[in-house]
Amino acid sequence: MPNVTLTNGHTAVLIADFYAEIMNTLPHATQRGVVEKAARVQAAARQAGAMVCYCATVFRPGYPEIGQRNKTFSHRKASGQTAVPDPMDIIHPAVQPQEGEVVVGKHRVNALYGTGLDLALRANDIHDLVILGYATSGVVLSTVRYAADLDYSLYVVEDCCSDSDANVHDFLTQRIFPRQAEVVGADDIIAALGAL
Repeated sequence: MPNVTLTNGHTAVLIADFYAEIMNTLPHATQRGVVEKAARVQAAARQAGAMVCYCATVFRPGYPEIGQRNKTFSHRKASGQTAVPDPMDIIHPAVQPQEGEVVVGKHRVNALYGTGLDLALRANDIHDLVILGYATSGVVLSTVRYAADLDYSLYVVEDCCSDSDANVHDFLTQRIFPRQAEVVGADDIIAALGAL
C-alpha cells in the first residue's frame, strides 16, 4: 500500500451506498469487517475536520427518474417495490450522517452524476477525495472513473469497499482502479487523516 498524504482543508471522505439492508448480510462485507472499518474511517475524518459526504440511490414514488432504456434500474421500477425517496432512511446506522454533513440522493450509479455532490466538493475547495462503498463494481467504479475526469486526487479504501462478487472486487482494486486512484487500506487513510 502506498504512503498516503492528504491535503489539510481540501480532503473529503465519501461513504457511498452503505445500505443497512445489504451491508449486514453481504458475506464479502461481513467477513472482512467492512462496516466496522468504514466507521473507523468516518470517525477519523470527523476528528481531522475533513468533509464527510454520503450518497444513496433513491427514487420518488412512481420512479419518475427511471426510463425504459435504463438497464440498471428499469427492473426496480417494474418490480412494484415501494420507492424510498430519502437517503437517510437506508444508510447503515453504523455510519449515519451527522447534522451538517453532505448527504445526496442519487438516481444513477455514479455519486457525482445528477447530484449536488460535485458542487458541494468544489464549493469547499476539495482536491482529495477518499471513496469507500458498496458496490465496488457499482458506485465505486462509476464514481472513480467520473471523479478522475474531474481531476480529483482519488483514494479508494479497498477494505472499506465490498461487492457481491469478490473476484470482481479484487480485479477492480488490483487492476483497474490503480490507473486513476491510489488503492489504500483503512489504516493508511486513518493515519493520513491523523496527520492533517
